[in-house]
Amino acid sequence: MQDFSALDGAILVDKPAGPTSHDVVDAIRRKFGIKKVGHCGTLDPNATGLLIIVLGRGTKLSERLMGDDKVYEGTIKFGEATDSYDCDGEITSSLPVPLLTLEQLNEEAAKFIGDQMQMPPMVSAIKKNGVPLYKLARKGIEVEREARLIHIYNFRFTSYAEPLGEFRVACTKGTYIRSIAHDLGQKLGCGAHLTTLRRSASGKFDVKDALPLDAILKLTATELEKRVMPFLKLAANA
Repeated sequence: MQDFSALDGAILVDKPAGPTSHDVVDAIRRKFGIKKVGHCGTLDPNATGLLIIVLGRGTKLSERLMGDDKVYEGTIKFGEATDSYDCDGEITSSLPVPLLTLEQLNEEAAKFIGDQMQMPPMVSAIKKNGVPLYKLARKGIEVEREARLIHIYNFRFTSYAEPLGEFRVACTKGTYIRSIAHDLGQKLGCGAHLTTLRRSASGKFDVKDALPLDAILKLTATELEKRVMPFLKLAANA
């Protein structure tokens, strides 16, 4: 039977707004001197929440863990559309917001539930001929993208005070929540963009069991080992 070290497995990180998912990987690799470190599902820099970090031989399970369904919570601002579909982009339109109630918003949100072909935004890490789309977008270049099949299990607003709506969505991997925000704004005729996003769950893992990144970086190597989910337990959940 293969022997596993105490650092072969995964840790659950509550990512703060600011760093990229790759920045989190680099910070943990440098702090603890672990050669193989990866993550299971990119979060945009301004997004927060659950980021599964795989260590050592745990990196062999990254593809399986990346395929899990996700749950997000966030805020959408109506009346303004941006080129990135979130608050990091340039405003492309500004229109009056129609009179909306929480019930009306949820009626529109319900229309997104089920299978659909989603067009990825230009500002994304998807590559075209080996070049990330966001690099082309920065040059003002827009290229054709292939729509992807996704599934929305649930999409519901929990509160609304014009122009901001707070929501929760459960979906398959690869779903762009900011595309949902943009598409909803188009359907309402006023435009919209994503202002905050937090991943609360991925598969069987929940952000309530995660430790903030700054707290992880203050751990000793021994303390980190106690936080690692062992490879065999991780494989059983993958």
